[in-house]
Amino acid sequence: MDTITIGAWIGHLGRGLAPRELQCILDVAQGFTTKEIARHFGISESGVEKRIGDAMLKLGASRRAAAVAEAMKRQIISPLCILLVGIMAMHSAVNDGDPIRRDRRAPERRTAQIRIVRRAEALELHA
Repeated sequence: MDTITIGAWIGHLGRGLAPRELQCILDVAQGFTTKEIARHFGISESGVEKRIGDAMLKLGASRRAAAVAEAMKRQIISPLCILLVGIMAMHSAVNDGDPIRRDRRAPERRTAQIRIVRRAEALELHA
């Protein structure tokens, strides 16, 4: 299936939105304004507003944020970080005995040592 990747988002073609509408919704998902989207694609601001409006109508949303949420719900768009997390989870399941991977403990001891040293320095300055 064809996909469009813009920034940290991936969009799937053939799931209800036209390619330009999908591109505009992906830019909206990244937080771009109408002016920034128009500059990015080299089209007028009214053209961007029309495409976003058409996408919102197709998705049944009254606001841009609702359109992005609905597109995610329908699996038209998704952030790339979900793909990355899936790959990492799959890697950890396959390589469970990885000798390099180890869990770190909280740095409680070092924090306590720093506090003691700072208190001692403060006492020396006052003496």
